[in-house]
Amino acid sequence: MIHMTLCFDEGTGNQIMTGGFLTDKQAAYGWMFKLSEWANFSSYDVGLRSGSTASHILVFDRRTKRLVEEAIDGKIVLSMRALYQSKVGLTLIDSGVKDILKNLSEKQGKKMNSPESAKDIPKFLELFAGQINMDETKDPIESFKTFNEFFIRQLKPSARPIAHIDDGSIATCAADCRLMAYSSVDESTRFWIKGRKFSIEGLLGADAHYNAFKNGSLVIFRLAPQDYHRFHVPVSGTVEKFVEIPGCLYTVNPIAVNSKYCNVFTENKRVISIISTPEFGKVAFVAIGATMVGSITFVKKEGDYVHKGDEFGYFSFGGSTVICVFEKDAIQFDADLLANSERSLETLVEVGTTLGVSKRNRGLKVSELQKCSIE
Repeated sequence: MIHMTLCFDEGTGNQIMTGGFLTDKQAAYGWMFKLSEWANFSSYDVGLRSGSTASHILVFDRRTKRLVEEAIDGKIVLSMRALYQSKVGLTLIDSGVKDILKNLSEKQGKKMNSPESAKDIPKFLELFAGQINMDETKDPIESFKTFNEFFIRQLKPSARPIAHIDDGSIATCAADCRLMAYSSVDESTRFWIKGRKFSIEGLLGADAHYNAFKNGSLVIFRLAPQDYHRFHVPVSGTVEKFVEIPGCLYTVNPIAVNSKYCNVFTENKRVISIISTPEFGKVAFVAIGATMVGSITFVKKEGDYVHKGDEFGYFSFGGSTVICVFEKDAIQFDADLLANSERSLETLVEVGTTLGVSKRNRGLKVSELQKCSIE
């Protein structure tokens, strides 16, 4: 019953049976979940309210085709709700919490760069057991002299193959992350971003905003602390410029993003790069800082030609977010990413997997390419 309810398409009234939709934990006590849902105290919330009230965020693992849980400490959930989901919290934010978060992040950043912080690496691996594969890491764990060295670890080149690497008309995912993709800004604000005044102009600022991005498509790559924290170029082209915008360091957790009381993406510190491509036109790549993330580092510079899949930069300690903005009608996102996003369900993806295909490309689409054979 729970499975059928969660797979019900409210827009069409059709029943969509998706194999393995429930997590193992949910299936174990599904009757409790259903009972709590009736009482409006749902611990698991898939749909329009996902992330704003849930103590466990559900994300769809693209590789395994199953839902997985992203657990959050109960005390942290309560504090984030109090701060980001209430008018009282808004008052606190406007009266000095911004500065507190910034100072806290800077202090924590210095701590994670100290030699003493290396002792926290085993504890971190234990906390996220099963979610961090050290076999993929380029360097052995004993080589990391600080926690931040471990946090920005590089992976072996074979760990993240780039899909259709020689085809510039196919964009790929920029990070190991939880992803939301929208064909228009209106869709993103209807399903996910609930900030008071979110806009592309506000996100990019005057120095990086072009009319071409008006009503454009956007994709949100949310990185959690346990993720590989280097981000990669999703398209091939030339880096035209970098624009740095100072700002706050709010959390990028969905509890804050889904809040109508603050604008996480347009108020946080961010660095914007504009990439000029032949297949997609201009693409804005926005690296956004967050609580405990005071440092955004790019490894490319203005004028560089970048290939799809190249390492572009990294975030130091903490979770963070990358947003890519495409020109209107420039990209067709993969159908599974759009379908999940329309249900306010993030998709767990890895660097180099397919993101979408250029609408300006007159050749074959991704689905057609997979059917081709050489004779």
